[in-house]
Amino acid sequence: MSSSTKTEFQTYDNFINGEWTKNASGEMFPVYDPSTEEVIAQVASSNQADVEKAVKAARAAFDSGPWATTSAQDRGRILFKLAEKIRQNSARLAELECRNTGKPIVEAEYDIADVATCFEYYGGLATKVLGSVNPVPANALSFTLREPVGVAGQIIPWNYPLLMAAWKLAPALAAGCTCILKPAEQTPLTALEFANCFAEVGLPPGVVNIINGLGETAGAALVAHPGVDKIAFTGSAAVGKLIVKSAADTLKRVTLELGGKSPNIFFTDADWEASIDGALFGVFINQGEVCSAGSRILVEKKIYPQFVEAMTEKAKRIKLGAPLDRETKMGPLVSKEQYDRVSSYLELGKKEAKVAIGGNRPREFGKGFYLEPTIFYDVDNTARIAREEIFGPVATVIPFEAESDAIRIANDTLYGLAAAVWTRDIYKAFRVVKSLRAGIVWVNHMQPTYVEAPWGGYKQSGFGRELGPWGLEEYLETKQVFVNLDEAPINWY
Repeated sequence: MSSSTKTEFQTYDNFINGEWTKNASGEMFPVYDPSTEEVIAQVASSNQADVEKAVKAARAAFDSGPWATTSAQDRGRILFKLAEKIRQNSARLAELECRNTGKPIVEAEYDIADVATCFEYYGGLATKVLGSVNPVPANALSFTLREPVGVAGQIIPWNYPLLMAAWKLAPALAAGCTCILKPAEQTPLTALEFANCFAEVGLPPGVVNIINGLGETAGAALVAHPGVDKIAFTGSAAVGKLIVKSAADTLKRVTLELGGKSPNIFFTDADWEASIDGALFGVFINQGEVCSAGSRILVEKKIYPQFVEAMTEKAKRIKLGAPLDRETKMGPLVSKEQYDRVSSYLELGKKEAKVAIGGNRPREFGKGFYLEPTIFYDVDNTARIAREEIFGPVATVIPFEAESDAIRIANDTLYGLAAAVWTRDIYKAFRVVKSLRAGIVWVNHMQPTYVEAPWGGYKQSGFGRELGPWGLEEYLETKQVFVNLDEAPINWY
């Protein structure tokens, strides 16, 4: 367990080189339960000196530590053991995730189960990294080796804290990299608790280091550090652009999974009940704090009035409540900052469109960062609520005339992370799928995510892919080896 005090909340230091380590400044910052607005932990606030210490540990572990000679088979076994530890502690981790993020406990339990699945998947993939033999027109053997990138800096968002950490740690460890993980300052607790099992499963010191802190200090120092070979970031497009600019100074590899304004498209011939459920689930799951949220709901005009009415009626059944209540479908937003940000969009939306339901703070909650599920309709795609990522429980419903109209509106965005198409016409479905500029497209579903399939976006939703073999590829270098088999001297004079 990390260092603790006798107060009512836990205190967490940094985890560096296999040990809980005091930060250089001694400064701490509070972590809140967004449902009660109460402090539930104090966490170290890191700076350049702490990043330097973490990079030194990761660098040594990669260059000369036991991890450098750990076989792919043994790396895979460690990943399987990490998955087992997650499953053994799933109830406690889900509750902690729930208390720290505000998400409903049932959703948190699904997230933690997915964390274990992710480590298991990459545990199996660790031994499947293959090189190749290259046919060359010479008396020689030419082949390629796949080798780890090196030290990976990984910056995690606050909406799926431990799951997003797993998406980055698991492929990096499978590849043989060492890692410096920076959790979001709002939601670091499950990642920090996870560190307690590293030594127990045989992970050598320095292979995974966890530093806490703000993006402007710890995150920026990690990105700029010349000892870091790669940065993997999930978060906003604005921060992603800053990361690319900073990483350019050292030409380190970068993968970005950024924002979205995903279209969820409904045609007249779609299954009615499934469509209404898919529209609501797509935007209100996890309080709308989802990068792939189907927040632009495009509906064919023939069914548009009935669709808005049906969505509104079903939205009334969405139960807001305490995150640990198993009946809760929507909890509070993650922080006061996010609550204020989404609230400002609600006021803007009331000027730009019509309100079908919601738009306010629910009266029954005296504390907590709660907002009602909100549906704006008769939204024009040029409106700010239709163009900017709100990252909250806010749906914008947009009518369209025909298939070509739906495709035009769907693609008219800076983002390109995800999209969904609802229709019984298979020909129409595939025409639309091929026309959409998005990295993930679902047909007659919204939000299914599996570790076996790639995740990432087009345009300003970022570049690179996570999950599946594509996620592992992002942590590998390719080395060409040429072996001359001709014993005659090189005649070049």
